[in-house]
Amino acid sequence: MAARRGLSIINADSRQVYHGIPIVTAMPSPGELAAVRHHLIDMLPLDAYYSAARFEQDALAIARREIEEHGEVIVCGGSMLYIDAFCHGIDDLPEVPDDIRRRTYADHAERGDDWALEELRRLDPEYYGIVDRRNMKRVIHALEIMRACGRTLTSLRTGRHAEREFEIDFRYIDLPRPELFDRINRRVDAMVEAGLEEEARRVYPLRGLNSLNTVGLKEMFSWFDGAMTRHDAIERIKKNTRVYAKKQITWHKKRTSDQRS
Repeated sequence: MAARRGLSIINADSRQVYHGIPIVTAMPSPGELAAVRHHLIDMLPLDAYYSAARFEQDALAIARREIEEHGEVIVCGGSMLYIDAFCHGIDDLPEVPDDIRRRTYADHAERGDDWALEELRRLDPEYYGIVDRRNMKRVIHALEIMRACGRTLTSLRTGRHAEREFEIDFRYIDLPRPELFDRINRRVDAMVEAGLEEEARRVYPLRGLNSLNTVGLKEMFSWFDGAMTRHDAIERIKKNTRVYAKKQITWHKKRTSDQRS
């Protein structure tokens, strides 16, 4: 679509912003990057901090420039929080100092998920009641923010939607589930063939970084740690990718339904 219309693409995948993990993130190929200009992609070292709030600022600045010059722009990616931030805005939460971020991740690495969840329940029971407790990135980020400002995350969340001066057209590719799941399974096999294991081993010493907390690497790291076999790790990647795809479909259906209404 971008090539046909002479448009550029703003990446909205929260992991494709980083250098060094092109296989696990399914980074666009050199040919695709040469054919269409991409923004906010392959631009940060793995230890850099990036957030939905920063993405909102960066993506809006690019989108406004592209819309003024070309009339429209394509935003493409799978991070639902990033797309929500671009379309509707995100609460202006305080910036977390690096020392608090490092200490919070160190506490989680030492004490585990149960500690993080109990700490969130103790500090902000209202947010604990609505957060996806399987999404440890979000749980830990809530702890970081509360440690940084001394207030509950609930008190900082406004729920207001920002108005955009441009129209937004949501689109997603819908396939029959058997075909979708078969393509996901074959894609994972292709990633393994392309060198996923080697890529994962290269970044394994940095496994505590938030940028590496993603499907494909987490399972590989569990294999390297001896928690599962290589076969089981690959099958788990397929399963977790299918689960995430279903979440994306549900999310997009709701938003396209809201858009029509």
